[in-house]
Amino acid sequence: MATLYTTQSANVRRTWLLMGGFLVLVIVVGFAISYIYNSPLILYVAVAFALLMNVWSYWYSDRVVLRMTNAHPATREQYFDFYTVTENLAITAGLPMPKLYVIDDPAPNAFATGRDQEHAVVCATSGLLSMMDRTELEGVAAHELSHVKNRDILLMTVAVVLAGFLAILADIFLRMTFWGGGDRERGGNQIAFVLAIVGIILAPFAAQLIQLAISRKREYLADASGALLTRYPEGLASALQKIGSYNKPMRKPSHATAHLFIGDPFGAKPTDWIERLFSTHPPIKDRVAALLGNAQ
Repeated sequence: MATLYTTQSANVRRTWLLMGGFLVLVIVVGFAISYIYNSPLILYVAVAFALLMNVWSYWYSDRVVLRMTNAHPATREQYFDFYTVTENLAITAGLPMPKLYVIDDPAPNAFATGRDQEHAVVCATSGLLSMMDRTELEGVAAHELSHVKNRDILLMTVAVVLAGFLAILADIFLRMTFWGGGDRERGGNQIAFVLAIVGIILAPFAAQLIQLAISRKREYLADASGALLTRYPEGLASALQKIGSYNKPMRKPSHATAHLFIGDPFGAKPTDWIERLFSTHPPIKDRVAALLGNAQ
């Protein structure tokens, strides 16, 4: 029988497998372009640029996200329950107290960001803080702190940067090819040339699917870790049900930050397998079932 502990372990393994596939995809695309243009330097430059983008995102992603969501600092006096619940759970988890922020939005939602445990941020909407009772707020805060403890913040930042980098790389290559670039006659191997082009065209699509898959797995993992932290999975399950029952999107949702939130900021509720494949979040009912031990 599956437990929260086995769910946590399984999701860690699956996530790192997906991330490994992501990195392999970056190298394959760089190699394909370097093969077409008969220049190994292209591969080295592509990998170096991707690493530099990751370093930049590591240091500044939290500031960018807070600015994009119009979040403002949350004081202990104004948001006492939010502050004390997060403080108590941080102590229990052995984490430094994160900075707290609030977004003025009636839609219930929350996210965590920051480059590491010492520079973490937990942010909630005003709608979530007004809608949740204390046990539900504990569940949400534990979920976000689990993202911090599990280093999901860094992992998702890397995923986003690599996906964007692959899309830009593929676009540049296709434009160059359109204007007559590339060594089409290299070794007389037209089949290899065509396969390389097809691979580069499909790479951004595959990268996007991997990014979404990683996001969904990290949500399941944070749910399981959060339930272990509070020892009361019913609190988080109830909070998720409230979030899922709110059928309106946030005021200013963004696809760039959607994967960070505990619930889909667009209010989407995936039903068939195609919608689930392109969703940043697993269905609420599946997450609740997993928390309560009813997952199939």
